[in-house]
Amino acid sequence: MSRIDRGLMALACLAGLLGVALSAAAAHIPGADSLKTAAQFLLFHAPAILALTGFAAGSLTRPGLSRTAAGLLVLGLILFCGDLSIRTWLQRPLFPMAAPIGGFALMGGWLVAAVGALVPARRV
Repeated sequence: MSRIDRGLMALACLAGLLGVALSAAAAHIPGADSLKTAAQFLLFHAPAILALTGFAAGSLTRPGLSRTAAGLLVLGLILFCGDLSIRTWLQRPLFPMAAPIGGFALMGGWLVAAVGALVPARRV
């Protein structure tokens, strides 16, 4: 397994950890709907990143496409969930348009994953 795959897997596990932590925090903060949303996004995307990384490492799909898709999902989670969390705790955005940019990165990741599923893997 490549260093990139190991890094993406570690980031996916961190997303899962943060998803659980934000779920717990949201349960104790009245009106923390944004944290609930961030937690859900983290928990939904963590297994997808793990799967894409596994597909790349096992050459079940084109590794470049799967790694790109996983990377876009990670970037999207950082921007989208980071913005929602910062807005809840600090009452200010991460930076202007962070959440929408993160949302587009997430959609791009899913689109690249779909393309990767349709393009046959190279056989060696």
